[in-house]
Parts: sequence; structure tokens; C-alpha cells
Amino acid sequence: VQLQASGGGLVQAGGSLRLSCAVSGRIFSINSMGWYRQAPGKQRELVARITSGGNINYADFVKGRFTISRDNAKNTVYLQMNSLKPEDTAVYYCNLNQVTIYTRDYWGQGTLVTVSS
Repeated sequence: VQLQASGGGLVQAGGSLRLSCAVSGRIFSINSMGWYRQAPGKQRELVARITSGGNINYADFVKGRFTISRDNAKNTVYLQMNSLKPEDTAVYYCNLNQVTIYTRDYWGQGTLVTVSS
């Protein structure tokens, strides 16, 4: 299983970007897919997550600005980011959480989002 993230880049404050994460390979028992981010000198943190049942969670700092969605036919999850702020600058990682008798996390390679002021 591989996760390929794309869509990062440089944008001015107030701008928008859309991140994509495509999953390749066969995988079962997906619990959720989501996006995390890690800014320099900080820990990785959850941005948004969507479960297999369609439940969505957002971090408080992105509520009303970011939207997570998925296309099951394309095995892809998206993160639409609007009203970007300089503090959103980070490497964004897509995540797939699998739950069987174990819990396992798969990670994409990360895509850099830079928001200039």
C-alpha cells in the first residue's frame, strides 16, 4: 500500500490550495483517512480525518476554512484549504488508519505548504 500526496506549494495569505492523496494497492478494514501536518520545530498534529462511515473531524484551527472529502472510486482523499494563514505553513501528510486485530497507520511522503504573509 502506498499513499501519494500532492498539491502543496507556495500561496499568499488568504489563498487556497487543494491537496490530494491517492492510495494504491489493495487494502481492507480502513478505519479512516486524514491529513496531519508538521511545522518546523513542532509535533505532527491532526488537521482533518474522515472515517469509513463518513464521520469527519477537524482540528479547531481549521474549522470553517478546510474541507476534507474522499472519492472512493478513485481511492483518493482531498483537503481543500481556503483562507490560508502563514501559520498553516507546514508539511502535510496524508494518513490511512487500518484496524484489524491490529491498528496500523500508513503515511504519505508529505507535501509542503508555504503561506506567505
